[in-house]
Amino acid sequence: MTTLVIDASVAIKWVVPEEGSEAATAIKARARLIAPELLLPECANILWKKVQRGELSRDEAVLAARLLLVANIELLSTRPLIEPATRIAVELQHPAYDCTYLALAQAQNCRFVTADERLLRRLAQADASAYRDQAASLSETAAALAGSTPQ
Repeated sequence: MTTLVIDASVAIKWVVPEEGSEAATAIKARARLIAPELLLPECANILWKKVQRGELSRDEAVLAARLLLVANIELLSTRPLIEPATRIAVELQHPAYDCTYLALAQAQNCRFVTADERLLRRLAQADASAYRDQAASLSETAAALAGSTPQ
């Protein structure tokens, strides 16, 4: 079974219906998923923002948080990722919390899947070529796992 690192932009789609939720559910069913422990507070922050914007009620956010706690994802310590994440963040000129997921993918020798378009654009730039092949979009990963090409 394929192992993938996922970030909060993917995990949140399991518990809050939004664009990409179907693709996120598809990869959840077809791959072994891992993430740094950072995933949970990042998801909690997304849920808080959705309550602030009126997209979710307080009760819906709390239920979504509970569902994330029982999701079939292996959470790994962030501690060994701090140094490589910092190195990557400085090199890419991108926030270190996003680079923590990329550092985990490198450490585990697997792909990092994200729905974060800003990060994907950053990785597509010429000076990020060392990391480009390590990361993939949610839609292209779901399509690849389903055995088809992305549309």
